[in-house]
Amino acid sequence: MKKNVVLRRTKILATLGPATESEEVLDQLIKAGVDVVRLNFSHGSPEEHRARAEKVRKIAAQNGRFVGVLADLQGPKIRTQRFKDGKVKLKADSDFCLDADLGKNDGDQTQVGITYRQLPQDVKPDDVLVLDDGMIVLKVKSVEGNRIHTRVVIGGKLSDNKGINLKGGGLSAAALTEKDKEDIKTAALIEADYVAISFPRNADDVTLARTLLREAGGHGGIVAKIERAEALDNIEAIIIASDAIMIARGDLGVEIGDDQLPAVQKRLIKMARNMNRAVITATQMMESMRENPIPTRAEVFDVANAVLDGTDAVMLSAETATGLYPVETVASMSRICRNAEQQADALRSHHRIDSTFEAVDEAIAMATMYTANHLNVRAIASLTESGSTVLWMSRISSGIPIYALSTQERTNRRVALYRGVTPVDFPVIENNNHAAANKIAIDVLLAEGVVTEGDLVLITKGDLMGTGGGTNAMKIVKVGQMPVLAE
Repeated sequence: MKKNVVLRRTKILATLGPATESEEVLDQLIKAGVDVVRLNFSHGSPEEHRARAEKVRKIAAQNGRFVGVLADLQGPKIRTQRFKDGKVKLKADSDFCLDADLGKNDGDQTQVGITYRQLPQDVKPDDVLVLDDGMIVLKVKSVEGNRIHTRVVIGGKLSDNKGINLKGGGLSAAALTEKDKEDIKTAALIEADYVAISFPRNADDVTLARTLLREAGGHGGIVAKIERAEALDNIEAIIIASDAIMIARGDLGVEIGDDQLPAVQKRLIKMARNMNRAVITATQMMESMRENPIPTRAEVFDVANAVLDGTDAVMLSAETATGLYPVETVASMSRICRNAEQQADALRSHHRIDSTFEAVDEAIAMATMYTANHLNVRAIASLTESGSTVLWMSRISSGIPIYALSTQERTNRRVALYRGVTPVDFPVIENNNHAAANKIAIDVLLAEGVVTEGDLVLITKGDLMGTGGGTNAMKIVKVGQMPVLAE
């Protein structure tokens, strides 16, 4: 790596699936720039998820990388059942019924079964039901027992197992199903770095997931997927209860309306950053690349705008899980992110300039970023055990690379999600030898190729190294000139 090489700050989260099963493709994905992989627990067995996690970590280590693993829980499955002939074509202004008592395979031109038996009790006349991500729209006429009578507003082809959303939200389905609770145990077993909760309604759903994960021995962070309309009514509490949020634009757009999505996305990214939480922007970011080797111009703008808004990560779903060009998609997304990050809006920040800090390590993190943005600093090296210091640093817009130097593999994988943070394995320093720690930190940056003789580097660490939450010092070091220039 050469000095002045542009390091990508925005992280790429890629979903694994049939298209990424081979070690060769996984190796190419990691080389192309994947930072975190997503295991979709809607599909696959616990054994398959464990094998994929192990394979990713093995290949990442071979490439000298830390790649995080996110376990994405299925959540309440609110879908149609199956049709006798595989699919039907619904015409506008025709009648159609959703029947909780209908057999799983008995759907026809007039009716179909549903997986969520509570749906007839959750809807009323004039409610709007949206199927298949907005492709089919039904208006409720009446409810008789477990049978919902509707009028087709927007027709089209409807096939088996399509999702159902209530426009405006309000479905009573619990965020964590019995399957999810078992899958949390699997996530703990495979040491998932993050566990994503589907369709949380409030902070209690997030807290319950965290409790279950800890009881199962898991240490991963909790990601709240914002995809219910009612979640927006409780958004501050949900963000506080989470380690990160995912803006799941598919279901969320269906529930609140696609026209509302852009403003909501911008607001959620800003809120998460202000509240010191990571944020993932997801759903159809490079959808056309499932079948094409280049993205559309609209997709390029979509990814770039998320980067300019300050998202920590952009996520790929079917593009890498089942698409024809998974490696090309990651490479293309990486180029878009790099170029967007060079814009002035992405390099400077007034975030928290007037804030009062609650902890010493938080104050050090903010002082470090202020100094970095007002001094000709080449890089930041943060000796961290928990990853908290680099999380706070990553909330501040800057073009300066942040290196998380940790003795904890678990921490290195977790911080792989944070914007602008590069995790690096760091040795245990005997006898709290700060001079030795400074030298090793500089040697790491030299090896990475981001600094050369005479460059200024900021180093953060604690008096008692190896202690979580103990960061209490920032040092300014000139490469090639020890000792430290400022205490």
